[in-house]
Amino acid sequence: MKLNLTTLLYAFILTISFNGLALAQTKAPVVIATAKVSGSLVDAQNKPVGYATISLLRAKDSSIVKGTLSADAGTYVFDHVAAGTYVIRATAVGYTKANSKGFTVATADVAVPPLTTKENTQSLATVNITAAKPLIERKIDRMVMNVENSILAAGNSAMEILERAPGVTVDKDDNISLNGKQGVTVMINDKLTYLSAAQLANLLRSTDGNTIQSIELITNPSAKYDASGNSGIINIKLKKNNQSGTNGSLIVGGGYGNYPKDNSSLSLNHKEGNLNVFGNFSRGDNQRYQSLGIKRTVIGNGATTYFDQYSFLPRTNHYNNYRVGADYDISKKNTVGFIINGYFNSENDKTDNNNRIGSTPAAVDSSQHTVSSINQTYKNFAININDKQQIDTLGQAISFDFDYSKFNNNNEAQYYTDFFLPNGSFQHPSIALRNQTPSKITIYTAKTDYTYPITKSLKMEAGLKYSDVSTDNDLQAQKLAGGAYINDVSRTNRFIYDEKISAGYLNFSKTFKKTSVQLGLRTEHTSSTGDLITNNQVVTRDYTDLFPSLFINQTLSPKNDLGFSYSRRIDRPGYDNLNPFVFYLDQYTYVQGNPFLKPQYTNKFELNYTYNKTINVSLGYSQTKDAITQILLTDVATKATFQTNLNLQTQNNYSVNINTPYTVAKWFTGNVNFTGFYMQFKSDALLGANYNRGSLNYQTKITQNLLFGGFKAEIMENYQSKLIYGLFEVKPQYAVDAGISKAFANKKLNVKFAVSDIFNIRTNDVDNNYQTDILQIKQKNETRIARLTLTYNFGNSKIKARNHQTGSSDESNRVNSGN
Repeated sequence: MKLNLTTLLYAFILTISFNGLALAQTKAPVVIATAKVSGSLVDAQNKPVGYATISLLRAKDSSIVKGTLSADAGTYVFDHVAAGTYVIRATAVGYTKANSKGFTVATADVAVPPLTTKENTQSLATVNITAAKPLIERKIDRMVMNVENSILAAGNSAMEILERAPGVTVDKDDNISLNGKQGVTVMINDKLTYLSAAQLANLLRSTDGNTIQSIELITNPSAKYDASGNSGIINIKLKKNNQSGTNGSLIVGGGYGNYPKDNSSLSLNHKEGNLNVFGNFSRGDNQRYQSLGIKRTVIGNGATTYFDQYSFLPRTNHYNNYRVGADYDISKKNTVGFIINGYFNSENDKTDNNNRIGSTPAAVDSSQHTVSSINQTYKNFAININDKQQIDTLGQAISFDFDYSKFNNNNEAQYYTDFFLPNGSFQHPSIALRNQTPSKITIYTAKTDYTYPITKSLKMEAGLKYSDVSTDNDLQAQKLAGGAYINDVSRTNRFIYDEKISAGYLNFSKTFKKTSVQLGLRTEHTSSTGDLITNNQVVTRDYTDLFPSLFINQTLSPKNDLGFSYSRRIDRPGYDNLNPFVFYLDQYTYVQGNPFLKPQYTNKFELNYTYNKTINVSLGYSQTKDAITQILLTDVATKATFQTNLNLQTQNNYSVNINTPYTVAKWFTGNVNFTGFYMQFKSDALLGANYNRGSLNYQTKITQNLLFGGFKAEIMENYQSKLIYGLFEVKPQYAVDAGISKAFANKKLNVKFAVSDIFNIRTNDVDNNYQTDILQIKQKNETRIARLTLTYNFGNSKIKARNHQTGSSDESNRVNSGN
């Protein structure tokens, strides 16, 4: 494998170098910039054509002066154009070439009339070439993974797609990391989710991948975004309907790994006059399993005890997600709308856990057998009301968003444990426990954003936001005694948490000849109260923070761009991490929250270089104070090991990311992404000792896209080296995914077949060795899954319709929704 990868990369470098030499021969002479030229590219239906190659040509000899790509909206801009006569040429794969009429640039800016192109599917030796966005795309402030037409997205959940994104990893407990760092803020349609890590994982597993348009990786957000997320923001953009009239799509899919799965969704859109009404409903059943092996060595009280534990955890999940809304154009400059969305999901988990206990690794002095059954329901209802006002034609605009969201989750669990001697006889009577854990979360948010172009090159952005979040978790625990269940006071508890955040931001952006600068400042005031009612224990916090940000982009030459960014970030503890409830796997293994967790603060610096708008290299450094870190601790008296979170003193992270697309032939393209990072954790007094540990790690993700005979194939390989995170040593991971698709019925019907983890080799193994805690964890999920997905699009397409994103996404990022 190493030899093949090295050969492939070497071939890419030669190809890139050759293209660079060829293009260098037509390099335009240096000119003095005096004006701006802008315009747009649309198709025959007046729909914007994005990612087309736009060239500025001299009228007298058609020599290329500048080049760029059109944006999503089909627009393009050339800055610093010298006086002269020019022509615009637009080319896009799958479309005819478009040329403007000649125009003259003097000192005033020039607006070129819209160019129109037509679809032009060409047959090249039975290979159909049509326009498509690249799978991985680099923009100024973010990396975008375009999954809308990806074969590997069909039928998969949002969580499974997210694991394939460059620099993203998901650990054994579903914690998401970006470039090796946890503390990621996940947004859906620019809206914070306000969920805990576990609840977010459940939401992502219940989000159908067929509804996703793209995944944006924002490693250094500006002051406009909420300050949470020390490693950055992952924004999941759902598909939007850009068509008028009545149209929609129907998706039906099925899959099989060790268990069957199915999914389906229906999307409808109707636009007539000033009114646009839209809706989506998706449902699915996902049965899967997890096998978990834990070997523990507990040293204490003058003795060493060995635990050898194996658990089999089959899970069945059923999800139903809905989204309906409407937009109404009061005038050409003012649009109001509402969105109602939510879900009603359920999950049934079964656990069969065997635990052998001995005084030596080979001896079995006693054993336990625990069988548990957990039934969970997750319900959410959310409504957004929005108004956007375009004040003038220069770009001055103001928008308002009001959000209300209610989560009702319920968990009912039963545990039965038998205790045995080595000969198989009962050691002592069995134990029966049960829990009911109703949980309610209510979120109110309001925000306004204002944009004001002070001059053509200077713009101001400002905004205000207020959020009010309240959670109520009530653990009702019982144990079986005398043939009846009675209250278990040692485990029963109620935890109420309230959090209010007031925020405001101010951004200024200035464009010079070859330099653009953005300077921003955000302030957030947080007031929170955590009330552990049963123990009469209250933890209150009240603090105000400033979060500056700076972005500088410099055009060195037509093919070379350099950027620098800095931002300060905060991560407040997730609701489940603050909750001190105890959740059992068995008597010797459980999870417990920590109500005394403090927020962590991060200063992050990033340097980016782009060559020819294709090859991207970024260098990053960040330092996090009071780093929230997951650890395993052992109670020497009871010999039980439990998982919790603590604040470590410092986390340092150094990273490099290289991303480049490549083309072997017109029918064979792809992308290579490499991320290397060094993580270091320090603490002067971790469990009474100094801790200083770091490691050099890397990830590679390689995709190949092939077109042949009307079929489209996609292959993805990813590898993650061994890494150190806190006290954990995570073992290497590797997987290969592949899929194939074909369109029928004049492209209205698309059939996709894909297999994830073809060789069934992806595992999530972890070691933990610190002081008296010695553990080996081996975990295998159901990762090899074959899926067949059918998509049928119906209705007409004429005019682009508005899509609105709401304002409460940050707060919802921290709740459980089922998977």
